Amino acid sequence: LAEFTMHEVRLDAGAVLEKNCVYVIPLAERLALPNGVTAVANAKSSSGRLDLLTRTITDGGTEFDRIPEGYTGPLYAEVCPRSFSVLVREGQRLNQIRFRQGQAVLSDDELTQLHASDPLVSGQAVISEGLGFSVDLKPAKGTLVGYRAKPHTGVVDLERIGHYPARDFWEDLHSDKGQIILDPGAFYILVSREAVTIPPDYAAEMAPYLAMVGEFRVHYAGFFDPGFGHAAAGGTGSRGVLEVRCHEAPFVLEHGQVVGRLVYERMSERPETLYGAGIASNYQGQGLKLAKQFRTT
Repeated sequence: LAEFTMHEVRLDAGAVLEKNCVYVIPLAERLALPNGVTAVANAKSSSGRLDLLTRTITDGGTEFDRIPEGYTGPLYAEVCPRSFSVLVREGQRLNQIRFRQGQAVLSDDELTQLHASDPLVSGQAVISEGLGFSVDLKPAKGTLVGYRAKPHTGVVDLERIGHYPARDFWEDLHSDKGQIILDPGAFYILVSREAVTIPPDYAAEMAPYLAMVGEFRVHYAGFFDPGFGHAAAGGTGSRGVLEVRCHEAPFVLEHGQVVGRLVYERMSERPETLYGAGIASNYQGQGLKLAKQFRTT
């Protein structure tokens, strides 16, 4: 790391991570994976909705966020705030990890059978290498379809929940035509047309990028926990919030366009506590919603 280090930052008293700068942060946790167990990491929901690119690194690793069986050693987070500078402190959690043993991903046939017995999505299920996710640009009420991050804002303190007026950091995005044009380099918060559920014995992951859907990336925080939107956890289906960044060229996004897929996996056993059931789950039953640090009223 010394070859690439410009300066060191202490987090014990809090520090500002500047927009568009890259930081490598040693994590408090270490891993000692047995043979047959791998791990996959991802940014937490609020990290993704803040456009806070967070990826896990291991010693000698060849991939971000993927940890091979048998790995023993430290973990690091590569953090790059893309839209807002953020104030972070020691002990805060920006990413999360799942452990896998064997092949747990459902095939399309298995996913079709699961949907038939426990509906996974409102409306028709589009199943092809996962469950298709499309964008909602024709809201039932009004014309607000999303938010676009402002280019010049103040610092976001990650500990301040519901503190910041959304208008100071985000531009409302309206459309009465069922389409929007994504600007290169801009970051958007949109919402899925479908309400989805994750049954208690399953988890899901949003594929972070699919080349065939165009010049943009969808979803930095791709984990969906058991019970998300499910009746067993008090849900009635929850929309998927889409974190979208456009790349080099402007791109027309239309209502109902498939922008990603949910890949479902079996849990080794049902969790004792489901997402949204008796715990402070910030995004159960969500629609179009910004990160928990912002308020829209």
